[in-house]
Amino acid sequence: MVQSALLHYHKVTLKYVKHANFVQTHFNRKRNDLVINRLFYTILIQKKILVSLLPNCKIMKRFKIFFIVLCSVLAAKAQSIVFNNQVPKYEVRAVWLTTIGGIDWPHSYAQSSYSAEKQKKELTDILDRLQQAKINTVLIQTRVRGTMIYPSAYEPWDGCLSGFPGRSPGYDALQFAIDECHKRGMELHAWVVTIPVGKWNALGCKTLRQKMPKLIKKIGADGYMDPENSRTGDYLANICREITHKYNVDGIHLDYIRYPETWNIKVSREQGRRYITNIVRKIHDAVKAEKPWVKMSCSPVGKYDDLSRYRSFGWNAYTKVCQDAQGWLKSGLMDELFPMMYFKNEHFYPFAIDWQEQSHGKIVVPGLGIYFLDPKEGKWNINDVTAEMYHIRNLGMGYAFFRNKFLLDNKQGILDFTQRFNPYPSLVPPMTWASKNQPEQPQQLSVITTDNKVSVSWSNPSNYTDGTKIATPYIYNNVYASKKYPVDITDARNLVAARIIGNSFKIENSDAKHLFVAVTSMDGYGIESQPTQEKEEENPLFAQSTGAAKLLKCDGKKVYLAETTKNLVFDVLMVETLQGCDILHLHTKDNTLDVRNLKEGIYRVVSINKKGYRHTLGTFKMKKN
Repeated sequence: MVQSALLHYHKVTLKYVKHANFVQTHFNRKRNDLVINRLFYTILIQKKILVSLLPNCKIMKRFKIFFIVLCSVLAAKAQSIVFNNQVPKYEVRAVWLTTIGGIDWPHSYAQSSYSAEKQKKELTDILDRLQQAKINTVLIQTRVRGTMIYPSAYEPWDGCLSGFPGRSPGYDALQFAIDECHKRGMELHAWVVTIPVGKWNALGCKTLRQKMPKLIKKIGADGYMDPENSRTGDYLANICREITHKYNVDGIHLDYIRYPETWNIKVSREQGRRYITNIVRKIHDAVKAEKPWVKMSCSPVGKYDDLSRYRSFGWNAYTKVCQDAQGWLKSGLMDELFPMMYFKNEHFYPFAIDWQEQSHGKIVVPGLGIYFLDPKEGKWNINDVTAEMYHIRNLGMGYAFFRNKFLLDNKQGILDFTQRFNPYPSLVPPMTWASKNQPEQPQQLSVITTDNKVSVSWSNPSNYTDGTKIATPYIYNNVYASKKYPVDITDARNLVAARIIGNSFKIENSDAKHLFVAVTSMDGYGIESQPTQEKEEENPLFAQSTGAAKLLKCDGKKVYLAETTKNLVFDVLMVETLQGCDILHLHTKDNTLDVRNLKEGIYRVVSINKKGYRHTLGTFKMKKN
């Protein structure tokens, strides 16, 4: 057995060394990131298998130590290669903000106007800190346990706000949270706990039992809505319709949309999945009938099902609790998933890839169990979480923290890491499967630059490019800035502010005089317009007298180049648009260019030498006399 194990892991070692060297050699080439990620987690898994297989003699102990170290080095090598990627422009960065018992918020009760303002400030302080960490999505617990944090026609107030179940805190907490999130460029999703309705004699459960007899089933001390009763789907659909109709939420997020794990399921698993799917369909149809741009999401169990090589050990969404979450993505019942992947090592990496491979073009955001960073909750190390964050970023999946308190308490430095991990804002991926319409560009762009500030203003369009009206309630705006012109809006480093509501923004920057600005408009589906770029000749950079900053004289027939051009060595002169499209290849005569065939507009003159190096000679405005 020893020889067999040694032979096997000798081969494995050579294989991984070869792969790691290949990856390192081809680092700057286009590569299959999925393969590299598989290498990373497979190394980790093989390390654990080795420890269990090799016997416990002294010689083998030394070999085990050597191999474990080797695997760790290879894993680190793979990690450093895989995770040295540019920060993406599109990425969901989310937190679950729990209201049950006020464990995330609120920590004080609203029983007067003064205490209500204190409670509100507590939330705005939380959101300010999340904004600093570049979090763009807040999942706030709205339906708690048969109780609400807003005035509902269906269920009573939860006691987390006022301290008294059924009593109003004196303000609409959901509306306040929506407004404050939107001010900070964040999406807010109403987190609706579906099947559980709390303790049997608590207000929420008791009220629902009286209203809908025989709908609630008792398991232990708690009540649960019966997933096999058609009234459950109808009732939950009415609640989600109410939220969607009354509020400008960005999403409806379903929690615990499944059978309780302690439920004695007497029907087939296939029939059980049909029951749960019917509930999801009713909610989906109700929400989309109100506002089709509102995202439907849920938080399924973190492992969809057993994989061919990796078991779920009896805890999975599909078989155990009848959640066909991947099927919901495929059929369009869900726009987004937040699987609760509160695992590590081989229990995380292969299952994350499975979710990504079965996303069907929709958004999948693994939920990370950062509460395990608290020694009272678990024995995780910060590296367990950060490695997962790098891994799923490389898969293009985003991440969600469970839960807010542990992030803002900075357990083991998780908040510090997140702020380094997110140097720039990001946009939530657009719902291109739901809409293809693109908003028109912003108009009347004004850019005023001072020593350390750029004041930007614009007017928003009201139509799509096909002339139809934009139906979503807000037109959001994204501001980009760069030292290069035109501003590349595909580069995340240029995104200064996301999802601005309004028509103005101020960029605070010590290097403001050297920035160009572009603005896009965006609808509720997250689909952006083409950018409206600042005009070159209006930027202070173009007040200079040389290079790209020079505004060249044009009389409608000829462009007059600068005298310094005579000293340059080049092979080709080219006229191009401000977006970089080649228009004319020209020859200079007497340091002038014949441009009489050009249409009216603004153009650049570019020189190109034999080595392909480009040099912008200046910009000119073509205007017919």
